[in-house]
Amino acid sequence: METFLEIQSKAKRLEALIHLSNNIMEKEKRMPIPFNDFLYLSSKNPELVFRNIYQLFHDMVHHYVPEGKDEFSRDNEHIGFVDYDTSVLLSQDCDDPFFSDRLFANRFMNLINDFRKGSNTNRIYIFEGPPGSGKSTFLNNLLHKFEEYTKKPEGVSYKTYWRLDIEKLGGFQSKEMQKYRIEEEKHKEKKEAANTSILNFPEKYLEFSCPNHDHPVLQIPKPFRRQFLEELIPEGEFKQKMFNDREYEWIFKDVPCSICSSIAKTLMDRLGDPLAVFSMINARKNYYNRQLGEGISVFNPGDPLCRENLSKPSLQYMINDLLKNDEVNYSFSYLAKTNNGVLALMDIKEYNVERLKAYHGIISDGVHKVDLTEEYIRTLFIGLVNPEDKIHYVDIKSFQDRIISVIIPYVLDYNTEVAIYTEKFNESILHTFLPGVLSNFAKIIIATRLENDAPALKKWINKPDKYSKYLDKNLLLLKMEIYNGKIPEWLSEDDIKRFNKAMRKDVLAQSEMEGRKGISGRRSLWVFNEFYSLHRNTNRLITMDDVKKYFENKKDDADVDVPDDFIEKLIDLYDYDVLQQVKDAIYFFNKKHISDDIANYLFAINFEIGDTKRNETTGDVIVVTEEYLETFEARILGKSNTPTTQKALRRETFNEYVSDTLSQEIRLEGKKVFDTKLFKALFDKYTRNLKENALAPYAKNENFRRAILDYGTSQFQTYDERLKRDVSYMIENLQSKFGYNEIGATQVSIYVLDKDLPNKY
Repeated sequence: METFLEIQSKAKRLEALIHLSNNIMEKEKRMPIPFNDFLYLSSKNPELVFRNIYQLFHDMVHHYVPEGKDEFSRDNEHIGFVDYDTSVLLSQDCDDPFFSDRLFANRFMNLINDFRKGSNTNRIYIFEGPPGSGKSTFLNNLLHKFEEYTKKPEGVSYKTYWRLDIEKLGGFQSKEMQKYRIEEEKHKEKKEAANTSILNFPEKYLEFSCPNHDHPVLQIPKPFRRQFLEELIPEGEFKQKMFNDREYEWIFKDVPCSICSSIAKTLMDRLGDPLAVFSMINARKNYYNRQLGEGISVFNPGDPLCRENLSKPSLQYMINDLLKNDEVNYSFSYLAKTNNGVLALMDIKEYNVERLKAYHGIISDGVHKVDLTEEYIRTLFIGLVNPEDKIHYVDIKSFQDRIISVIIPYVLDYNTEVAIYTEKFNESILHTFLPGVLSNFAKIIIATRLENDAPALKKWINKPDKYSKYLDKNLLLLKMEIYNGKIPEWLSEDDIKRFNKAMRKDVLAQSEMEGRKGISGRRSLWVFNEFYSLHRNTNRLITMDDVKKYFENKKDDADVDVPDDFIEKLIDLYDYDVLQQVKDAIYFFNKKHISDDIANYLFAINFEIGDTKRNETTGDVIVVTEEYLETFEARILGKSNTPTTQKALRRETFNEYVSDTLSQEIRLEGKKVFDTKLFKALFDKYTRNLKENALAPYAKNENFRRAILDYGTSQFQTYDERLKRDVSYMIENLQSKFGYNEIGATQVSIYVLDKDLPNKY
């Protein structure tokens, strides 16, 4: 006898199963919609209803990929190099995530945006990339998300579904269940022995889908379609697009498949009433299922060719029986299964070469022969190819205007490369590196994938020697930042201004030829695993010295082709960055004191040397001397301080103060001096130079170094209060501002001192 707990457990399981069943039914519900109801739905939500495969695919991608951002600071210089987040589309909830860098994301999104322009038909889209670039992963994830999207309300699409009224058509010739024999097929390979089966004739309706997935609107005869839709679709923006934009031409130009056409013709002949014919037309949601080849088919190179036409003998028999003739030939090719769907070729080799050549003719004309009838194909054709396999079609001239190539190179964005490592090896690896070191490891990998020649960059940076302290001779470090959508802070203002729209386009255009050599994606994971295994169990964080030593030992590896000075300059740039971090961390200033200094200087330059004046803004009494002015100017000019630069600063500041700050901002706009543009510019320069020299008092101080090493121990309490305050302030800021933990903060501080970086830069 079952206990109460067992009964309760069984009831809960049953309740969960019922809930699961209801959810599945709700999600998979594809009940036919009468044509009249479908037209009502079309008038209420036309943008959702009237979509071909290209429009549906476009909407799917934009459903998962949010609007991109272009962070370029000068609005008039935007070139559309956008930061797209493709993670939901290509990584999230995927068995094998694909990580897209910014370059590929822009190529892909530009392609997808063209899908809504109506110029995409009669094309096959080939994604080209070297082995190990992730092409197969990309396509698998893309098709997985497409299939997922079509099951959502916003991803719905419709096909024609026939419900032939048996009573109106006079019923079947054989009223009862009958035996029949399927005649021998003409093709020997499909020949079957005498096979007797029993057909189950339906009682009210003979129901079946259009095997070509014809959109229901195509069942409206083409000569009457435009006028009918003029009356159906309400006035508004969508109606204007439907009747004027090229992307909706298919609505008015396409015709139904031969099966639907012959059924409609036969019904019209029999019934003589268009309304009676339309009453037997329904709409049904399309069902996309890659596994079943329904709406999505993927062919691998080794998959044998399918040359047979498909049919349903029992359905054919019933159609002939019900319509009392044999004018409807319910026969179609395997291509019909993906009409208004996606057909993909995984690698153009072996059998897929033959498929591609066969599709070429179909793509050109949009027509495929099935016996004597024509099958109209409106399929999104996608292929993957390795560069060496392009020989199968690249020299065929007729292919050149039919193939749209999109490059999938090895990843060229170090942040994306790091994301791949963290996905494969767990995010915990981030906590075993000093900040910035893992990114630099990724930069070395990416350096092997880049071309050393950079004519566009060298045209832009016409004097690269001025950056020789932290930029390699091939400008790869700069190229990586540009490909990542960033302009380095260490570039001069003149070079930043010269990076105009035309120059940006030239630099980014070169990326089309990058990422086809070097360490592949698969090899990169092996290299990282080998390196990480050497250092994962140490009691300190992984440093740039560890990275340098590892790659020095890999020089003999053929694929680790890193330019001679790259790692050296990478370390120089890293040193520069960590020096700025430590300076920023130890830098302390009194904002009021600095603000008063600037306000007093702006006040003093209006008077003669020797004058003594009280500044009402700060309350300070100022004796205007050359020494007073020069002292302030030396602080704000920093390393660029000379008698000439001091005079220039004083003259320019005075002119701007009189002509703009005092006369316009203070007197007309009523601003306080602290809110003016001139004050803010001087404040920025002042604090920047104070920060630049923040480490100077400590660089050669051995007590400072020992205090850092003793931080967090009882020995730390033996140092004087000011030293303890400065060290604590620096360590805490390194953690809060730059992501170090306590060990990393002390480690990088000692690194900066031991490398004598303040003297290096």
